[in-house]
Amino acid sequence: MAYVITDDCTACGTCIDECPVEAITEGDIYVIDADICTDCGSCADVCPVEAIHPEE
Repeated sequence: MAYVITDDCTACGTCIDECPVEAITEGDIYVIDADICTDCGSCADVCPVEAIHPEE
């Protein structure tokens, strides 16, 4: 199960450097590629606005 980034994302860039498999793509709202995500949670741990959550 992958993590997802909600509309609360401020595109600050903090999560990109934390992703060990480079599954996050930049944009107005960042996107996590579910096929690459290893469900490690590193991105969610560093998100300052808590916009990253496990996919439901």
